[in-house]
Amino acid sequence: MSKHIAFLRAINVGGHTVKMDHLRQLFEAMGLTQVETFIASGNVIFDNPHTDIAALENNIAAELGKALGYDVATFIRSPQALSAIAQYRPFDDATMTAAAALNITFVAQWPNAAAQARLMALGTPNDAFHIHDREVYWLCRSKISESSISGKSIEKALGMAGTMRNITTVQKLAAKYSPS
Repeated sequence: MSKHIAFLRAINVGGHTVKMDHLRQLFEAMGLTQVETFIASGNVIFDNPHTDIAALENNIAAELGKALGYDVATFIRSPQALSAIAQYRPFDDATMTAAAALNITFVAQWPNAAAQARLMALGTPNDAFHIHDREVYWLCRSKISESSISGKSIEKALGMAGTMRNITTVQKLAAKYSPS
């Protein structure tokens, strides 16, 4: 049995309210075991023997869409991958220390060259981007609310769905579910 961490888009944002006990029940109804949630923003940890992660992401998204009545893009990472994401340094230490926020957008696949160019064109003196594997790192030098960038603008530039978490949440998840 392998542990997985699912990052769900559109959970408890934009008027889509889902109680965590209901979300756990939905995952259990899909045959997933040892289901836990981590804060109420669509982070679900579970065990599953399947190795076809793309198929699992699609199945979870489809089942949640049916149950909740709207699209719930799903992005799964292993504890090992999440640990590497949490430890990754997309910018130099001085830049990261001076920043107000570092957010990570999880996507399903590596963005192609055109998508990367569109994303990098969003950069400003306040906002910088870095792509590594299936994650987009957004460094904001001011408060997020003061930036012209949003999760929606990042998705539009990439031409694909994603879901964003701040580095603190990712680091806490990685620490709690670090590989043994």
